[in-house]
Amino acid sequence: MSNFLVILVSSVMALGISLYSVPVVVSLAHLLNLFDYPNDRSSAKSAIPTLGGIAIFISFVFSSIFGLMFVEFSEFVYIFGAVILMFFIGLKDDIATISPIKKLFAQAIAACFIIFPAQIRFTNLHGFFGIWEISVLQSVILTFVAIVFTINAFNLMDGIDGLAAGLSILSSVVFGGWFLISGHLSYALISFSLTGSILGFFFYNVYGKKNRIFMGDTGSLVIGTVMSVILIKFNEFNIDQSLPYSIASAPVVSFAFLIYPMADALRVFTIRILQLKSPFTADKNHLHHRLLAMGYSHKRATYTIIVLNLLFIIPVLAFQTLGPARLLGFIVFTGSFLFLIPAYIIRKRHLIDNNDPYQKLLLPDLLDRFKK
Repeated sequence: MSNFLVILVSSVMALGISLYSVPVVVSLAHLLNLFDYPNDRSSAKSAIPTLGGIAIFISFVFSSIFGLMFVEFSEFVYIFGAVILMFFIGLKDDIATISPIKKLFAQAIAACFIIFPAQIRFTNLHGFFGIWEISVLQSVILTFVAIVFTINAFNLMDGIDGLAAGLSILSSVVFGGWFLISGHLSYALISFSLTGSILGFFFYNVYGKKNRIFMGDTGSLVIGTVMSVILIKFNEFNIDQSLPYSIASAPVVSFAFLIYPMADALRVFTIRILQLKSPFTADKNHLHHRLLAMGYSHKRATYTIIVLNLLFIIPVLAFQTLGPARLLGFIVFTGSFLFLIPAYIIRKRHLIDNNDPYQKLLLPDLLDRFKK
């Protein structure tokens, strides 16, 4: 079987298993009374079954294992171990909430699985800040932080219908497409297997009526774990710039691929710390919550953010040769401006949250000065 056909069959298999599994999981959620009920931290308006991540996990694992019969992938067993750990942590959190510290500890263990036995870690910064090859200790620390941050970034996205799933599909398709054309078939396989498994869930999450379901931590933690591996390998595969389809300034480009989950997570963590709160405290400071406050529906907010993320990817790929510093400057400036717009509109419409320093202080001052 050709490599392209293996990847195609695996992704279609993942989609099929996911589409079949979601109604089964919904029935199980109804049987066990596992719902996400509306509260002051949730955007849900009615009780919706959780545990959609079960379908994502099952379809991803089965389709990946099928593909591994034809594609060599020695480190998958360790990646699989990290994914299984995150799956059960997410499952426990969806059924009976666990503390952020315990969840963070489990993420640290998963990161160690990826860094040490799998030997998946950053070894080069591609000239970012003038740094190229880094020491083993620096590599381990940077990779550990990147994995934990990426997992939490995807976990934080799961706030409105389709957002975490839609952005994950976009990211896995972009990364998977590059892996495919550049000949890294094992990572193309897991990227497109992940795409298919999320796509089946996305259909029910956004367009489902009878079988509508939420992803829950079960899904977001699994997706974040796989995406952290994909992110690291994308950077490592682009160290040798003489290879076909190599991407310059890979660390910055990969950040652009994941601009919304990464930037939004960094922003809300900063706000919470400034408010002397735990960075893991749930709130409604995310961009998607601001779009809902402006009157957007869940679908409109989701597709708006996905399109904005895509609009970042295109120019960054086009101008990748500008160098990492200039490219990062473009992303930071443009991204910050786009994040400020919704909060500015909310303030002008008198929807301001007086307990939100981002709306009350930073945003109006900056934009009012800019207007003057």
